[in-house]
Amino acid sequence: MNISEKIVILDFGSQYTQLIARKVRELGVYCEIHPFSVKLEALQDINPNGLILSGGPSSVFESDAPIPGFNVFELGIPVLGICYGLQLTAYQLGGEVDKAAKREYGRATLRIDSFDDLFDGVNAATTVWMSHGDALTAPPKGFEIIAHSDNSPVCAIRSADKQIFGVQFHPEVHHSEQGNIILNNFLRKICKVEAIWSPTSFIEQAIADIREKVGDGGVICALSGGVDSTVLAVLLHKAIGDKLHCIHVDSGLMRLNESRQIYDLFKHHFDISVDIIDAEKLFLDALSGVSDPEKKRKIIGNKFIEVFEVEATKFNDAKWLAQGTLYPDVIESVSVKGPSATIKSHHNVGGLPEKMNLKIIEPFRELFKDEVRAVGRELGVPEWFVNRHPFPGPGLGIRILGDITKDKIVTLQKADEIYLDEIRNAGLYDEIWQAFAVLLPVKSVGVMGDERTYENTAVLRAVTSVDGMTADWYPMPYEVLARMSNRIINEVRGINRVVYDITSKPPGTIEWE
Repeated sequence: MNISEKIVILDFGSQYTQLIARKVRELGVYCEIHPFSVKLEALQDINPNGLILSGGPSSVFESDAPIPGFNVFELGIPVLGICYGLQLTAYQLGGEVDKAAKREYGRATLRIDSFDDLFDGVNAATTVWMSHGDALTAPPKGFEIIAHSDNSPVCAIRSADKQIFGVQFHPEVHHSEQGNIILNNFLRKICKVEAIWSPTSFIEQAIADIREKVGDGGVICALSGGVDSTVLAVLLHKAIGDKLHCIHVDSGLMRLNESRQIYDLFKHHFDISVDIIDAEKLFLDALSGVSDPEKKRKIIGNKFIEVFEVEATKFNDAKWLAQGTLYPDVIESVSVKGPSATIKSHHNVGGLPEKMNLKIIEPFRELFKDEVRAVGRELGVPEWFVNRHPFPGPGLGIRILGDITKDKIVTLQKADEIYLDEIRNAGLYDEIWQAFAVLLPVKSVGVMGDERTYENTAVLRAVTSVDGMTADWYPMPYEVLARMSNRIINEVRGINRVVYDITSKPPGTIEWE
């Protein structure tokens, strides 16, 4: 995306890296995350207005410590090092880093020594979030100490001449009470960028980009009925009108009655035509006997593309396939942390055949989920729909563990419908980022009436999150859980046990597969 002002975040493996990006964008500045191993030429092509060095779990003293392959401090742009980023700054520029320092985790009181630039408007004593093992004992030559804490005499440093700053704490986390002020000072006062990143600016730029890229060609929109693809379809329709061809493939892996709801919504609310393709048999035949989650994802991804390619032949102008790929999908699948392992293949970015007759267009590739919701509101998508929980591209195929059969799909559809119905009845739907049921290939003994049963286990999953990169399990009220469990067991044949998932992300992922 052609944006004049931008910040680049170099990722050194911090669990908070995506949160830095979210905070910067909330402050109205576009930013991108790149691995610490990014090439100098690639960074120069991006031409950022400033650089943020993230935290990370490593020590600068480790033999394999993540260190950029070029001197980031000679780029001639402002730099802000956070936690590991600060230690790396000192280590490379001649300061002293103590690997035997007292570790510091959790809240601490930051005491400001200089209120210029970075700490302008910050209280003399403010609460910040610490998470570090190593610590600075002396800044590099030419740097001054601008803040300290009881445990860290060198908690923030500055070279005003070189416009290089470093902080030991994490201003991006919620627990750092004035972290937004600090980040905003870096962006506005030091990097001199303006607050021009917004849903409105994105829409204007995206429409221009879409029209330039697509030209006279038609676009096939893979419409799942989720928030991402729906907002994408409305954006595309605004950009190219009738050259947009929406296709919804009913893979048989949708939620209960979802395909019919999708058709009604687009036809009657958005006045956008959509073709519904019944491909249930095609998908189930391809998935028969397959249990490996990665294989299932790739099979589903391939079948979607195959169907789209066949359907595209009905439109003589069709040259493009639009996908609702989001930034977290790209981050997880590409593994921007360099040496870290890919977590899983996302439907939108993995499993595509090498040769494809349609070219891909992904307008949301650089957006977080909540940014897509904001774009949707700006485009007039109803609030009740914008707030829908995410639904994965592979659908129930990754919520049925083990092999997939029609009977299992029907069982899970019914259980999931009851689960969501009870969440809405309790008024909890908007408090939860994502909620869904999972069917396990695990049977257990039960008793119903006077009969012994040996049936499946259903797992109920609900999490809170901002953008899906991290998530906490939702503390569902006991009385609501009781109603859910009773209804599912009484109304869904094939399930005799219900359990609740209390795993956060990390260490788990939101989806089970």
